[in-house]
Formats: sequence, structure tokens, C-alpha cells
Amino acid sequence: MVGPTRMRAAAFVACLCAMALGLGACGEENEPVRVVPPAMAGSAEEAGGMDALVKAAKKEGTLHTTTLLRHWANYGGLMDGFEKKYGIKIVNSNPFGSSQQEIDDIKKSRGKASAPDVLDLGDAFAQSAAEQKLLSPYKVADWDSIAPNQKDANGAWFNSYGGYVAIGCDKTRVEVCPVSFADLLKPEYRGMVALNGNPTTAGSAFAGVYAAALANGGSFDDIQPGIDFFAKLDDVGNYNRGNPNPAAIARGETPISIEWDFLNLKHIDELRGTDVNWKVSIPFDGSFSQYYANAINKYAPHPAAARLWLEYLASTQGQNLRLTGYARPVLMDVMAEDGTLDEDKAARLPTVEGGPPTFPTDAQLKKALRVVEENWTKAIDG
Repeated sequence: MVGPTRMRAAAFVACLCAMALGLGACGEENEPVRVVPPAMAGSAEEAGGMDALVKAAKKEGTLHTTTLLRHWANYGGLMDGFEKKYGIKIVNSNPFGSSQQEIDDIKKSRGKASAPDVLDLGDAFAQSAAEQKLLSPYKVADWDSIAPNQKDANGAWFNSYGGYVAIGCDKTRVEVCPVSFADLLKPEYRGMVALNGNPTTAGSAFAGVYAAALANGGSFDDIQPGIDFFAKLDDVGNYNRGNPNPAAIARGETPISIEWDFLNLKHIDELRGTDVNWKVSIPFDGSFSQYYANAINKYAPHPAAARLWLEYLASTQGQNLRLTGYARPVLMDVMAEDGTLDEDKAARLPTVEGGPPTFPTDAQLKKALRVVEENWTKAIDG
């Protein structure tokens, strides 16, 4: 794991500086970290160190996850890798659930042995869960390497991976594939354009609406143009309410899909051997990037395993496994600098026009989600 190495190196340099300035030997001023039970630990150090955390997690023997699809950002590879490395069984419930359902589930399952231990949430939903005090703060070993806008300041959640909203298209069934949101309104795409989920509950669909807003005069402060775009898409008959999963795509039911690039790119692998010719593009008129947060249920029945899972996701091994599923690891730039990034897998990611991505603030995300919750249903189904 890269994290402890980076932390030890930083501590060593700090010690040398302190000694050079005549501030005393290393460690003289440091108070010992108070070791607490895993359920209370805000870091591996507070759990007694990584070895102690691993031992406690193995003793628990089980980790409960929820809403993790194996093809989503390579969660299949991550779950298999975690089980093999630590011998801890993963029980994954409700794989087709949404971020909001995760929040609802941990509320309903509080105190039950079957409750989810860990969560994977869109940022807006992670903020909501933190505000409701449903999460247990925990800072992984590489916490300081994660950018401030990719984590909760108090440790309630951190972003592990992300991507760009992309348009996928079956070239076999669509003569000219769309490359922008403006294209999607063309009459030749009647009944073809699907969105991955409902934006009031699913982070991928919410991001699709945000991207549409940016393409139609909106901003991080104004997502309404995105809602208006999908209402117009519905009015002209192009909006498809189907779920753009590989089976539906193979049957020709959802020939165009708006979803994360890592999902659309994964479809290429999933549909190999069929007559589908899946093409992926990031719309130049609505480039929107966002990351997904990982967090621990405050009332996790397996608190040590939950903390070890987060450490695994943030490790070099876990972050490179994200690339296997075409997702962008949150520590990608850091790993590129220290030589631990899988460069071959990183090279498969599509290029994006313009400079580095910008992200909405916490306040902007909360406001946008509230607007979508209030206006989506009446705009599309009203």
C-alpha cells in the first residue's frame, strides 16, 4: 500500500527539519495516539495500526456491501481481490440499487446484523448522508494525498473514482452517432436516447442532467436547463425510459445511452461477440466530470472490515483496479508522479477537450439535487 510509505516519508522529512532547527529529537513532542475499538477508530492508527485492523477485520470475517454492480468501475475485480487478499467474505445486497436507496437502507437496517457496512454514493448523496449523521468518519492512510474537493473535511467520506458523462451509441443500429447534447434532439434519434437511472435517486443520471444543463446555458449554480433539455427530448419523442444495460442494448432497446464513460466503455467489452458496434464519445458541449464517494455506515455490523475495505479501495492495488474498469482513480495524478500508476490501462481512457475538470461545490451539488428532486417528475411525467 502506498499510503503508509508516503506518510512515513513525510514524517521522516519533518523530523529532519525539526532536528536541524534545534527543535529536539523526533517524537519528543508527539502525544501517543489513543487506540480505540474499530467502531470508533478514525484511522488505522487509532485502531492500533494496520496489522491490528487486518486482524480485527479477519476476526469479523464478513463485509456487507450494497448496490455494487460487478461491471461498475470494476467492483467485481475489487470484491474478488479483497476476498482473496484478506479471506473476508463479501455479501453484496441489492446490486441494482441507487444512492438514495443506500441511504434509505441504512436507516431501515440500523441495529440489524444484515445492515450494509459500507456505501458507494454520488457526492450529493454522500453529503446528504453526512448531514443526517449516518456515516462514521474515517481517514484512510493516503488521506492527505486526496484533493480537498474530493473528500469531506471531517472524514465522513472520500471520493475513490470517477469519470465523465458520455454518450454511447450502437453504430450497427444508428447510422450517424451523436457527439453532443444538441445532436440528441435530431429527429433521426426518435425513441433512442436512454438515461442511466432516475436523477432524483441515481448519481449517474443526476450527472447526465448536470451535463445537459452545462450544454444548454446552465451552470453549476443552475441545473434547471438540464431538466428542461430532457423535457424537450421527451416532447420530441427521443427520450427512451429503458435501462441501458448490456442486455437491453444487445436487444436493440436502448441504442443510445447517456451515462458515465466508464460504464459506456465497459459495454464495449460486455458486448463483444454480439452484433453491437458500441461507440463512445464525451459530448463537447456538456463536459461534466464527477466522482463517487465511499463511506462507512455509522452502525456498521462489521466496523473493522468496513475500515479495511476503504483502505483497500484507496491503496495502489485498489486504485489501479479502478482503471481496469475504465474509471479514473482519485489518486491518478499522485500515482502518475510516484510511478505506481498502471500507465497501459490509463492510456485506454478517452481524451477530453479543454483543460482539467472543474467540480461543483458542496453547496452547488446540494442545491442542484434539491432542484432535480422538486422539478424532474413534473417536467418529464407531468
